[in-house]
Amino acid sequence: MCEEPVIEARQLADLLPQSGDESGPVVLDCRYDLADPHAGEQAFANSRIPGARYASLHRDLSGPLQRFGGRHPLPPADRFQRFARAAEIDRDSFVVLYDDSRIAFAARAWWLLHHFGHRRMAILDGGFSAWRAAGLPVETGESQKVKAAEGNFIAEPETGTLVDHETIYRNLDNPPWQLIDARDAPRFAGTEEPLDPIAGHIPTAVNKPWRGVTREDGTIKSRGELREHWRDIPADEQLLNYCGSGVTACVNLFSLHLIGRTDTLLYPGSWSDWCARMLFPTGNEQSEPAVHNEQLATR
Repeated sequence: MCEEPVIEARQLADLLPQSGDESGPVVLDCRYDLADPHAGEQAFANSRIPGARYASLHRDLSGPLQRFGGRHPLPPADRFQRFARAAEIDRDSFVVLYDDSRIAFAARAWWLLHHFGHRRMAILDGGFSAWRAAGLPVETGESQKVKAAEGNFIAEPETGTLVDHETIYRNLDNPPWQLIDARDAPRFAGTEEPLDPIAGHIPTAVNKPWRGVTREDGTIKSRGELREHWRDIPADEQLLNYCGSGVTACVNLFSLHLIGRTDTLLYPGSWSDWCARMLFPTGNEQSEPAVHNEQLATR
């Protein structure tokens, strides 16, 4: 069975069971639309890889919304474990993840599984579009799969991989890491901000837009291309990744995993949490918490 972190459509097709008596990989459909939270599930019902289960960003791959923690907080371990077991993921399952958004949501599922201790998984190169382009069969309507017993996945969160707002804020003057902002360049610069109430980025951050990891057709760039993509970041710097809400930062984290970077960190609340802390100070921040905006900086 393929154990590479990226799998091609025909490789996955060869692994799918040909009868109800066979076992195969657990396939998670992670399609989602931030503008319409139910569109991904509707797309799943309309057409999907045979035997796939659906993973919703807001329901399965995020925790409950609160004042702080960002738009898509990480799910608690027990909540994610319930989802994974309901999806029939065992401790030794091979899990394949796909979306149709240049791995934006598949990478979030990959990172969560990795964070909670799972290692046998891959992202489908090119997503559902690649599956359709290869002329492979699809399933529609209600799932045809007879539900087996619940999986035995155990969520055991890694330690030392998450950094919170207070720690970042306290170290702005002398950060022990390089902050990496995965958002698109206009949002990083503060010239556009379609989602959050404040424009700009965290001081000291550099911009590595998440779309740079894939090609226009959604296929993942080669390891050589990814090494070149990250070439301007010194290899001895620990990288602390963030985005708008901790989702597309996982695309950068996946790309770093592909080139052997294992010392990467995530600020899960990301820019949406940073903005909330500015709007509702807790007492640990100054009266005007740090933000960098290119428009302001050039005035």
